[in-house]
Amino acid sequence: MTMRRRGGTPDQARAYRQQGHDDALLFALCLGLNNDYQRDPRAKKDVIDPSGDAHSVKSGKKKWQVFLYSRSRIETDYGFKSLNGIGQLLLDCLDAFPREYAEYQQNKLEYKTRLQIPMRKLKDRFQNKDLVKAFLSKSIFNHGEVNYLTIFDNDLFHVYWHEEIIEVMGDNLTVVNSKSRANNPDSQKVLFKYNNRNTIELEIRKSGKNHYRELLLHIIKKPCTALGN
Repeated sequence: MTMRRRGGTPDQARAYRQQGHDDALLFALCLGLNNDYQRDPRAKKDVIDPSGDAHSVKSGKKKWQVFLYSRSRIETDYGFKSLNGIGQLLLDCLDAFPREYAEYQQNKLEYKTRLQIPMRKLKDRFQNKDLVKAFLSKSIFNHGEVNYLTIFDNDLFHVYWHEEIIEVMGDNLTVVNSKSRANNPDSQKVLFKYNNRNTIELEIRKSGKNHYRELLLHIIKKPCTALGN
């Protein structure tokens, strides 16, 4: 289903989160909802439509963040723990790094080298396409609690049913580790590729004390939308 957006383009200078909120509100208004539309951001439900179905609304220019989780978030989420060892491997990736950012700063290469083993194990585990589907279903749709991925692109809202897009992703993505570049050794990420283009990336965020040792999953917009065509 495709819906044409009403009104002007959001101010490009706004922060990413504000832009996402504005576009979710715009989508809600297109559905005939009011400004105080129902939503549950913690559960990835950006807009709940009149029929009660939940939409995850994405609108970034280049990529969309799916999640940014600390160790405790992964450790206490039974959805990840039930994925045939994936939850433990995610924890192993985080545990490759010391708890304190200052300690990591003293020897970055050592800890990046430690990360290679669990990242390679994750890549190997994701050669099972059913496991890829289960992981993406959990990550994007919280195992079906969110019904639709709704993408704002070229002044249109494109609405994709969760089961359909998970099937397409699982069947068409290939999974590899990242290659070495600059000061990074190889196997620092797990890459989900479509037509040899990075489409989904799983990595450990280490950008300063406020976002240190966090698990980041994001989707790259262009190859992802190509999957839906």
